Amino acid sequence: MSIQNLRAAALKSALPVKLRTERLLQLRSVLQEKAEKIGAALEKDLGKCAFESWVSEIGFLRDEIGHFLADIPALVVPQKVATPMTLQPGKSAIHKEPFGVVLVMAPWNYPVQLALSPLIGAIAAGNRVVVKPSELAPNCAVIIEEIITQVFSSDEVLVVQGGVAETQALLKEKFDYIFFTGSTQVGKVVMRAAAEYLTPVTLELGGKSPCLIDKSAPLGQTAKRIAWGKWLNAGQTCVAPDYILVPSAQHDEFVREMQAAITQFYGSDPKLSPDYGRIVNERHFDRLVNLLKDTKPAIGGQHSKTEKFIAPTVITNVSWDHPLMQEEIFGPLLPVIAYDSIDEAIQLIKARPKPLAFYLFSTDSAVQERVLEQVPFGGGCVNDTIVHLANSRLPFGGVGESGMGAYHGALSFDTFSHKKSVFHQTTLVDVPLRYPPYKGKEGLLKFLVG
Repeated sequence: MSIQNLRAAALKSALPVKLRTERLLQLRSVLQEKAEKIGAALEKDLGKCAFESWVSEIGFLRDEIGHFLADIPALVVPQKVATPMTLQPGKSAIHKEPFGVVLVMAPWNYPVQLALSPLIGAIAAGNRVVVKPSELAPNCAVIIEEIITQVFSSDEVLVVQGGVAETQALLKEKFDYIFFTGSTQVGKVVMRAAAEYLTPVTLELGGKSPCLIDKSAPLGQTAKRIAWGKWLNAGQTCVAPDYILVPSAQHDEFVREMQAAITQFYGSDPKLSPDYGRIVNERHFDRLVNLLKDTKPAIGGQHSKTEKFIAPTVITNVSWDHPLMQEEIFGPLLPVIAYDSIDEAIQLIKARPKPLAFYLFSTDSAVQERVLEQVPFGGGCVNDTIVHLANSRLPFGGVGESGMGAYHGALSFDTFSHKKSVFHQTTLVDVPLRYPPYKGKEGLLKFLVG
């Protein structure tokens, strides 16, 4: 099946609503059926433990499907909107129609979830889809294709495997919508390619997502929640805490609490922990180790290239011009920076590109209101990390350099749908006011429109 044949099928008709529901039910069933196989692929590619694989990939997708199965009947119904008096007795509505053929380009860090979650939304909206899994998670790429070919027919979803050459070839094709998850650098390439055909895009990118700790936060609990969010998937998460801002007076205590949390989670030697993942490949391993140059980790720092292991690492005394603070880390390294006032911390964050995620730890409602009002970000949490993604009723997406567009739950349906405006006029009456000649009608027109 070629992309051209997929387009021909899309031009012939959108996926029928009943078929969309059937396919999502089948997908949920197959995800359950292949859960162990998916887990094994994730373990081979990323060293993920079974618990992480279920929570962040398989279980996440099953929940997403469940929301769509409940929402599709309401989402496909045209949305009625008010009609001004001058157009009555006509009626107005918004119809949602699929774009046509959608390209979904998935990354390697959550390879199954981030390939299939956009696919779920695109199918729910009635599109045909081309899925490009990441070649950097090869075992997951195989299982993704296996799942898709078992659930969907060849005129509904097409899987394209391969590396850079295949991606470049795909981007030369004309699509009706492109959904990309990955780095800001590659996102710019995708957007340039999309501009050739004026193709709309959603770009789920990344950036440096800060954690701001207020003096009112309970440090023990705060450290545990940050540690969990940071070292999930060995830090290879686009919304992982990228750096910490902590009051100067609490800096040392916070570092001690982080050490306690790491030991509680992963033991005295995280390399032996069955719950701690690995770096995806040697190239990313080398990049992360290079970021450790000219630093003295307060915690961790141990690494093994043969095992693609880097310990949970906390770095203090980091300057803002150090490479650690110039690029998204996307790994298990966590800089901790002291600040003296909330105003200073807010300005430090705002001086940098708008982050994909932001995490505030504070029990002071006034501080919460003040910070959330002033700090721009894609999405985030107060007194937690990452879990805002688990609520399908919340949109997930970036802002500025961290991305554009959003999805999850019903918003995914909107993302993959064109909103078509339709006005229905009655044929029972025909108001003569709008027709020439207009002489003598001005007063009535002014009265009607105010």
